[in-house]
Amino acid sequence: MKSLKKNLAAAIDHTLLKPDATDDQIRRLCQEAMAYHFATVCVQPCHVRLAAELTAGSGVKVCSVVGFPLGANVTAVKVAEAQRAIDDGAAEIDMVMRIGALKSGDAATVLGDIQAVVDLCHEHQAICKVIIETALLTDEEKVRACELVRQAGADFVKTSTGFGPGGATVPDVALMKRAVSGSPVQVKAAGGIRTLDTALQMIEAGATRIGTSSGVAIIQAANQT
Repeated sequence: MKSLKKNLAAAIDHTLLKPDATDDQIRRLCQEAMAYHFATVCVQPCHVRLAAELTAGSGVKVCSVVGFPLGANVTAVKVAEAQRAIDDGAAEIDMVMRIGALKSGDAATVLGDIQAVVDLCHEHQAICKVIIETALLTDEEKVRACELVRQAGADFVKTSTGFGPGGATVPDVALMKRAVSGSPVQVKAAGGIRTLDTALQMIEAGATRIGTSSGVAIIQAANQT
């Protein structure tokens, strides 16, 4: 447990994706991320350039979102959005899967959509995480989504946008971890992670990255115990 707490900050994507986020709030987010040595700041595409300028040379990377939060954009738009975010300074992209296509049994569309963004990201040495929005899926669909993420060669499969009907759960993280076992794909837990205990439970279940807007409170709690 002590080692988990010690390395926790480096596993956190310090996140601000609210539609009303101001430039001053983005500045504060970046300052906090640099002070606590978080892995990334995760921001909307319109804030990538500012965040990249603020974190330049600090070791904190910029993460942005694509097809967010519904995943319903056509593939070409997702690719263009990812390209622009990378051009503006993003080193990591969290894309939302075509959820309706998965639930329709259209694996080819889901795979092609993911593959196009993954290939673009890897062409630019950027990390690609795929959000499957677990709260909208059955367990069978979650496993199928993870298989497609794995097949597409993405770097992470991620639980939630934080804008859906539910966030990350320990059982979902454990299920996803099992579904990608034996592959390089890692698991990111996001959505509703606000306390140290919850963050640690997610890591123990198999997550190697945590998306949260409560990173400062979580690390402050870790430093007090």
